[in-house]
Amino acid sequence: MAIPHPAPLSGASYSAVELAPSDDLVWMLDQRQLPHEERYVELRDAAGVAEGIRAMVVRGAPAIGIAAAYGLALEAHALAGAPADRFVAAMRAAGELLAGARPTAVNLRWAVEQVLGTVADLAARDDRARVIAEHARGIHRDDVAACRAMGAIGAKHLPDRGTVLTHCNAGALATGGYGTALGVIRAAREAGKEIRVLSCETRPYLQGARLTTWELERDGVPVELITDGMSAHFFARGEIDAVIVGADRVAKNGDVANKIGTYGHACLARLHDRPFYVAAPRSTLDPATPTGAAIVIEERSSDEVVRIGGALIAPHGVHARHPGFDVTPARLVTRLFTEIGEVPGERAFELMR
Repeated sequence: MAIPHPAPLSGASYSAVELAPSDDLVWMLDQRQLPHEERYVELRDAAGVAEGIRAMVVRGAPAIGIAAAYGLALEAHALAGAPADRFVAAMRAAGELLAGARPTAVNLRWAVEQVLGTVADLAARDDRARVIAEHARGIHRDDVAACRAMGAIGAKHLPDRGTVLTHCNAGALATGGYGTALGVIRAAREAGKEIRVLSCETRPYLQGARLTTWELERDGVPVELITDGMSAHFFARGEIDAVIVGADRVAKNGDVANKIGTYGHACLARLHDRPFYVAAPRSTLDPATPTGAAIVIEERSSDEVVRIGGALIAPHGVHARHPGFDVTPARLVTRLFTEIGEVPGERAFELMR
């Protein structure tokens, strides 16, 4: 179903997450149901939003940051008549709940801290809930603008005609709208470049198969789906001209945490002399994390590996390892695109000043 109201802030026909005009309701597109059903769930408190993030109703580093900001807006609305001290304590508790929903994506805690940084100063104001809601919407609008800016920067590096490999989903569904990696592809197509896409299915959660292909099909971008293990074959055949992915965290030295499987594609790109690009907003760049070794890698449920669509595909009792992310060393990142510029991966720190 279409989002009930209002029109998404990005101007698109769908949105990962939106705050209702009344500030007491969040609509979240249930990405677990895509591509077969476009269904929005309604959430009315910060705990519900935190569970939506944890359960991957919404996913993608920028999108879960926006969702967390909206979760704090719901909390502020619910606390409209509370004394200032109770308001501050409850908002901070909600912030910790939201920030702890998923550990790897730095945007989540960044967005929470952006909102909580205003709470003490607003606590005594009658309009505090409205101001916090508008701040959260500002985070959303800024992300859309950042995606469009980095799209324009990155599009210049894609060939006038060629095939681009992408992994996971770094599109409108993972952001406030437009996308990071897919935003670069969209911008290249808008500039007249004849770009086609190979989308890795991205086991085990299948974000590439379910979400990236869904977005690109809607946009009329030529896309073919491959299994994660097929990329080496297509590199060897000379069928891949570039790789572009998003990121969940970029360490100060330029190491990139992204969906599990990304590191292998980066190694193949280097072996076959193809550029490996990363597109991410500045909120994903984390100067407090010195290297990729310091990034906490989320370990997700074994069931997400041993089952597909609820059906068991491994022998009963077999446990699966499921790190949600891997880390690509900065030296393998040809260029890092953000909304303020681009650098080789090993100079990521220049964009963190």
